[in-house]
Amino acid sequence: MSDGVALDPRACGAKRFADKVAIVAGAGQGIGRATARRLAQEGAIVVVADVVASSAERVRREIQEFGGYSSMFVGDLSKRDVAVDLMRHAKEQHGRIDVLVNIVGGTIWAQPFTSYTPEQIEAEVNKSFWPPIWCTWAALPYMVEQRSGAIVSMGSHSVVSVDRVPYAASKGGVIAMTTSLAKEVAKYGIRVNCVAPHATVAADRVTPRNPEDKLRTAEEQAAHDAVLNERRMREIPMGRTGVPEEQASAIAFLASDDASFITGQVLPVGGGATFPF
Repeated sequence: MSDGVALDPRACGAKRFADKVAIVAGAGQGIGRATARRLAQEGAIVVVADVVASSAERVRREIQEFGGYSSMFVGDLSKRDVAVDLMRHAKEQHGRIDVLVNIVGGTIWAQPFTSYTPEQIEAEVNKSFWPPIWCTWAALPYMVEQRSGAIVSMGSHSVVSVDRVPYAASKGGVIAMTTSLAKEVAKYGIRVNCVAPHATVAADRVTPRNPEDKLRTAEEQAAHDAVLNERRMREIPMGRTGVPEEQASAIAFLASDDASFITGQVLPVGGGATFPF
C-alpha cells in the first residue's frame, strides 16, 4: 500500500482495515466515494459498486493510483439479483466479505407529502429502501459462514425533519433494519450500525438527484432552497453543511474494530436532534 498522496487528508495513518475486504455500495460519488477512498487509505481491499460505470471506474482508478487494491462492480442494486451478483463477485474475487457499507440512495424531491405523485413515491422508495435491504440480505450468508462482519448503512436526519416523507420513510426502514438485525446476528460476530447524516454537500456529484423535476420555476426553486437551507442551519449545531469526508470518518469508525463492542446503533453526524426511540 502506498504511503504517497492521501486519499483522505483527515485520516491519521491508521490501517484498521489492512487485508480486509470492504464493499461500498454506491461508491461512485459523494459520501460513497469518500468512504471508498477512506477505507482504501486504511488498507482495505475495496469493491467499488455503483450504477454508473464511469463513476465506479473513477474511484477504482483513484484507489489504484494511491497504491491500493480494488475491484469494480456496476449494477442497479435496487434489484435483488444484482445485489446477489455483487456479493458473489466480492467472494470470488477476494475470498471473503468483511465490511459492507450501504450508501446507495439519496432524496430526489423535497416537497410536502401531498405534492408527491405515486410515481415519485415509488421512485424514492426504490432508490433508498431496497438497495440496503437487498445488499444486506445478500451479504449475510457469507458473513454468517465466516462468523464475522460489519455492516454500516446510511440513514438520514430526514426521519425527524419535514418535506421528504417517502425518503424519510425509506431511511426509517433502514434504521429499523439496523436496530432489529443487530440483535439477530450478534451471535455470529456480525455488527450492524447506521450513520444518519444531516446536510452534506457533494461537490463531485455525477448523477443529479432530480434531473427531470419540472415542478417549480427557477425562481420558485431558489425560494424553496432558501427556506430549506435556513431550516437546515437551525437544525445543525455547527452552523454549516458537512463534507463527505466527515461522514466517511464516522462510517470508517463503525466499520472498524475500534467499534467492536458497538452494534444496533444510529450515529447522527451533523444534526443535533435526538431520534425518537
